[in-house]
Amino acid sequence: MTDTTDTPDASRPVGRQNKTNSGSARAAFQNRAFRRIWVVSFASNIGTWIQNIVLPIYIYSRTGRASLVALLIFAQLGPILLLSIPGGVLADRVNRKKFLVAMQSLQLCSSLLLAAFTANDATIVLLFIAQLGVGIGNALQIPAWSAMLVSLVPPRDLGGAISLNSTVINGARVIGPIVVLILSRFGVTAAEFFAINAATYLFVIFALISVPIADVARDSTTGWRRFTFAFKIARERVVVSRLVLSLASFSLLSLPYVGLFPAVAKLNFDIDPQGNAYKALYAIWGLGACIGGLSISTLFVNVDNRKLIRIGFASFSASMMAFAFAPTVALAFATAFFLGGAYFFTTTAMQTVFSAGLAPEIRGRVMALWFMAFGGTVPIGNLVFGPMIDRYGSRWLLILGSLWAAVLWWWCDIERIERQEETVL
Repeated sequence: MTDTTDTPDASRPVGRQNKTNSGSARAAFQNRAFRRIWVVSFASNIGTWIQNIVLPIYIYSRTGRASLVALLIFAQLGPILLLSIPGGVLADRVNRKKFLVAMQSLQLCSSLLLAAFTANDATIVLLFIAQLGVGIGNALQIPAWSAMLVSLVPPRDLGGAISLNSTVINGARVIGPIVVLILSRFGVTAAEFFAINAATYLFVIFALISVPIADVARDSTTGWRRFTFAFKIARERVVVSRLVLSLASFSLLSLPYVGLFPAVAKLNFDIDPQGNAYKALYAIWGLGACIGGLSISTLFVNVDNRKLIRIGFASFSASMMAFAFAPTVALAFATAFFLGGAYFFTTTAMQTVFSAGLAPEIRGRVMALWFMAFGGTVPIGNLVFGPMIDRYGSRWLLILGSLWAAVLWWWCDIERIERQEETVL
């Protein structure tokens, strides 16, 4: 027996179970509702990554301090740590369509405020408040969005849906810098980029209104148990807790470089965050992440995801160390590609194992733990390591991330954990 088996063969792609390519990206994309949401989500995420690229550059160029970049990242991602559980409770209790439309609207308005404040070079405090509004809307809607997305495809195609969702995020990472690069040549300002992002939320709102989203059985728990349910599941299922703890520590110790990328590029490779070389480096890294995430449901669709998790951690450790010691800018570009690929290869495989083992009626609440671990701990790492980068440089941070990924290669061995559980039983 395994700890993640509310649905059949939770730990591996269902494409192994038959000859119709179930579990693949292609199978998931054949669903019309999923396809529509995927397309508009892609467009909206391009806007999000335009903002994610421009804001750190704007803050770092204006202040020259990685610690203030980390502060703004905390405003965006910090709420995930505190609000994912309430968001998960809401995801399993309210009308998901109306809730998601409301949260998209909140992020739209907050992005417009950010554009207005930036246009007037407002204080960092006001920028923080506007970015916090984006972060709160995102944190509350993530569990509902995740639960809604996978409900649009049959359970057998869950792996493909998750992989395609990671492609949305990382494809946007690639296209975002390209859009910024092109529009910057025409004099588009930071404020105007933020206004463009605000407009992309409209695509998602219109799509959510037009797509039928099935209701799930309402959460029957009451009182404080609504908020502790996810932790109860993690205590009872060793695999769930191991995946959450692995991801949380990975995000805290190995991934802060993502948010502090402008400082890392400048300090390690003397790449100007406002220059074209930086945008190209970020795009190459994002392209690797896009291919890494998509490969789970294409190239590796018939490989056990539990094995892929360990392969991912080993690859991340090696590519991070190579990136840290890249002697030239050309090698920095090459290693950044593999680093991005290993990053989302690993996390996509982990999420597939994690999510596939959750019944639909509890998925929103338990997935909140995943997003707390994935996004919630990253800003803490940024706040801790940002000031240290200002003082000591950034290479040591990359070395630390590499070494910790090597530790997780050993510790996050899901197959070994499941064998031990079977022995006990």
